[in-house]
Formats: sequence, C-alpha cells, structure tokens
Amino acid sequence: MTRTQITVFVLVAIVALVLGLTVNKVLSNKGLADPTALLDAGIVLLPQSRTLPELSFVDQDGQTFDVDQLENKWSLLFFGYTFCPDICPATLAQLRQLQGQLPEQTRANLRVILVSVDPNRDTPEQLKKYLDYFDAGFIGLTAEEAILQKFANALSIPYIPADTSKENYTVDHSGNLVIIGPDGTQRGFIRAPLNNAKLAAQLPGLINPVE
Repeated sequence: MTRTQITVFVLVAIVALVLGLTVNKVLSNKGLADPTALLDAGIVLLPQSRTLPELSFVDQDGQTFDVDQLENKWSLLFFGYTFCPDICPATLAQLRQLQGQLPEQTRANLRVILVSVDPNRDTPEQLKKYLDYFDAGFIGLTAEEAILQKFANALSIPYIPADTSKENYTVDHSGNLVIIGPDGTQRGFIRAPLNNAKLAAQLPGLINPVE
C-alpha cells in the first residue's frame, strides 16, 4: 500500500467510525425500545399508526372532549364502566400503581382515560366520583351509544352493549388498553392482564416527550 492509499484508508475508517457513533447517538436519544421486550410486557405496536375518527365526548366535569384533545401527550385508553364488578376496578387500581412506578418525566407525559361502555348509568357526575377514588388525574369520557360503538370499533376494542332493561346488568368488554401517541393516532395495545413491573420497565423507552 502506498502512503496515499494508507492515508485514504485511515480517513475512510475515521469517517465510518464517526458516522457509526452519530447514528448510535441518534437512536439512543430516540429511546428506541426493544420490540421483544415490549411484547414480553404485553405492549403490541401497530405496523402503522391508525387515525382516529373525529368524535366528541363529555368528560367527568361535564365539558366537551373532542378526539383531537388526545394530542400532545401519550394516552392509555381503557374501555370499561363504573358499575363493573371486577376487571375495571382492578385495572384502574393497577394503573394508579403503575403511575407511581414510572419516572416523573414519563408520568408527566402520560394520561389515563376511562371510556365508559355504560352511558345509561355513567353520567359525568358518576364518572368523576368513581375516578376520584383511584386518581383525581384520571379522565372519564361518555357519549351516546352510537358514538361509543364507533370509537370502540375504530380502535378494535369491541364490546357488547348491555340490555339496560335488566336490573344490575353487566357489560361485556375487553380488558386491553389502547395506546394513543402524542400525534393523536393509535399506536397499539397493551394486553390484559397488566404486568406492572414489566410495563414500568418498558414504557419510559416508548413514551418520550417531544423535544
């Protein structure tokens, strides 16, 4: 090898090293999570994000809540109802516990939302009273049955409307959570039952504040 060839080889090697370090730094800054670890934690990401239908709800304070208000933060949506005898209180209790296990930065960029599948009984007042028991920061949404069904179907979280003529009726629904990104699109699901230890380890790598 001539001196010129050696010099060129060294320069190429240095450039490759610098590019490699730069790419590694960019990926690290993005906090890319390990797909295998995510799946092990029950987090299933969609191949492509899914746009949500333009719908309006009423929150636990009686205020209008439009779907585009899901932007600017990550959201975990749980479809349930306040008169649920088992899975709903258990899931909300776990979500309250999970928030306490997350770093402050992640917790500040994440909200928990209960979408009622029982609009007959879940008035804003009922939702507020129920959610305050778990966490005053949790959001509750309700709407007419047709809107709730459209929203649930768009997110692939089906439920069976109850026969409200029966006393103490129950509503069949999924225990999975819906992951909504800060751009207001659906990013995936968290499968039930929740594993808080694994979720607390993986969510910080997925949920990153927009810089």
